[in-house]
Amino acid sequence: MKILGIGNAIVDVLCKVPDDFLIKNSLIKSTMKLVDEVEFKKLLSSLKIEETISGGSIANSIVGLAQMGNNVGFLGKINDDELGQKYEEGLKKENVKYLYNKKKEPISTGSCLILITPDSERTMCTFLGTAGKISDQDLKEGDVKNSDMVFLEGYLWDEGEPKKAFEKAIKNSKKTAMSLSDLFCVERHKPSFLELVKNSLDIIFANEQEITSLIDAKSFEEVILFSKQVKKNIIITRGEKGAISISNGELVECGAQKNLNIKDLTGAGDLFAAGYLHGIINNLSIKECLIKGTELSSKIIQKIGARI
Repeated sequence: MKILGIGNAIVDVLCKVPDDFLIKNSLIKSTMKLVDEVEFKKLLSSLKIEETISGGSIANSIVGLAQMGNNVGFLGKINDDELGQKYEEGLKKENVKYLYNKKKEPISTGSCLILITPDSERTMCTFLGTAGKISDQDLKEGDVKNSDMVFLEGYLWDEGEPKKAFEKAIKNSKKTAMSLSDLFCVERHKPSFLELVKNSLDIIFANEQEITSLIDAKSFEEVILFSKQVKKNIIITRGEKGAISISNGELVECGAQKNLNIKDLTGAGDLFAAGYLHGIINNLSIKECLIKGTELSSKIIQKIGARI
């Protein structure tokens, strides 16, 4: 197997909302908020569902990689309930090896309410459900060792059981990639993430906000200097300014595609990572990896949802 993704197994529920829905419910646009099941159901009760998809950040990337013909797998915890069954079927339909054996759990399968405002921004309310209970016991050492690379999501990093799964994956992997996931996620776990970036990871995906927050940078020049010093492959997406990759001290840039009919920014970062990693595992140059990532993220933002 080329890449094993490990992340939150979340069923995405997509709904279109006006801006005042966010204001009324005290939600901050373009961020991810963790909610309990009661709040999740309350928010959803007045909305029309556009689509439901087997989601989760890393799962989106892994599906993108599978769609490009790569041999990939995913591990994320679900319950043996209706949503869990839908989730597993959704991944298998995309030719992703699903490596978790579901069973009856006390907590239901995780779900994420993706609220799409008229400006195409997405605001997420996530009920982690059983996804947030993944442990090192759920992860088979052999699955990690049989993969050329493990791809982890920052969302999964929480004290306790998920952290142990994370550490087991890093310890046994040949190469480790990680997405910093979200600004609030970085701010919650800053010391741990900084330690991981400096000492445990090979490839790091972040947007400009996330990496700037991680190192408390005052300017983008500071971000570049830090990225060169750590001698890892750090890939930073910058929206309209395109993306850069800093690998072994060398900086490579790629411009953003222009004149796109943007409908929904869900999955832009996830599909960028899929394109970039497709390049890495197929021995493309760094510039070609960036171009592939840009191509996929440009394609995904012109449709609703995080599936090409």
